[in-house]
Amino acid sequence: MKKITTLLLAILISFSFAQAPANYYDGTAGLTGYALKTKLNVIISNGALDLGYGSGTGGLWETYFTSDRDKYYENNNTILDMYSEKPNGPDAYEYKWGRSTIGGNQCGNGSNNEGSCYNREHSLPKSFFGGIDATPMANDGHFVIPTDYFVNNQRSNFPYGETNSATFTSTNGSKLGTCNFPGYNGTVFEPINEFKGDLARMQLFFITRYEDRLGEFTGFQTAGNPLDGTIDRGYKQWFINLLLKWSAQDPVSQKEIDRNNAVYARQKNRNPFIDRPEWITQIWTSTLSSAEVANFDKKISIYPNPVRNGELHLAGFGLNEVKNIQIYTLDGKLVQAVPFNQKSSSKVILKNREKGVYILKTENQSAKFIVE
Repeated sequence: MKKITTLLLAILISFSFAQAPANYYDGTAGLTGYALKTKLNVIISNGALDLGYGSGTGGLWETYFTSDRDKYYENNNTILDMYSEKPNGPDAYEYKWGRSTIGGNQCGNGSNNEGSCYNREHSLPKSFFGGIDATPMANDGHFVIPTDYFVNNQRSNFPYGETNSATFTSTNGSKLGTCNFPGYNGTVFEPINEFKGDLARMQLFFITRYEDRLGEFTGFQTAGNPLDGTIDRGYKQWFINLLLKWSAQDPVSQKEIDRNNAVYARQKNRNPFIDRPEWITQIWTSTLSSAEVANFDKKISIYPNPVRNGELHLAGFGLNEVKNIQIYTLDGKLVQAVPFNQKSSSKVILKNREKGVYILKTENQSAKFIVE
């Protein structure tokens, strides 16, 4: 599929990056750590609706009508399945929204091969928290997503992870195999890089939205279940390390922003880590050693880009190592220098808002951005 151009994507992001209602996150100022997580739990739980799983119509099936349509790659309004989507195309198959009676491809059961139909995938497997009858978790559109029936079955209830010894690879490159990420050596499912951040922020949403329910899930603990039985950290440390890595390396996209808005319109709650991704590292801490992260891709990204409100947000693995930021014009003039502490904020307020192209530099990285 053809991916829309970087410039067009940047323009789209700048128009609609922040969509949380005014005052939605009131009470979070000054909070960090698990106190912030608990406050977010209250905010995103109050007024949240359980719309049901859906039987033929309604529930999640209806949510997908607005939350998971392809308006970003081929832009043809088909179902956007992160387990089969090939960002650089072409896709091996595509799904139309809805039941077969109206020409759609949704299903409860499909064939023993990719491309037969799409169903509902609990990105955090439902066996980890009690099954399909455990509500409202099993019906939550913020982490239950449409995926290919066959790939969903191959993923089964294995946690996300990274593997270099795949026993199964889907048509878009998602893999099943033995985990080689530090801290776990069981079987894992690894999505493609394009969607790792999306799925990481969904996992973090779960342990925040259901913080007050996490204690109920201890009876479902297995070696492969990343939930750790606590109500604060929520996941085992190896999984936290993985999610922090993925969320940093794959920053928030327009697709995520639109999906968050669409689910909010239905359920009346939001994923705060899409609205404010800097909260992730203000709540959780990676314990990976410098040796373990030495081969990770450390690349800082800036969003939204172009910048229109004078506010830069930074993402990227290794951002915690940055202590100082300098901003230069293209001809090398230093226009701003500020100390930086990711634990406090991943945001930089520009002093100079003249239109143009600028270069942001850290101790060992640089990135270009546009001010409009």
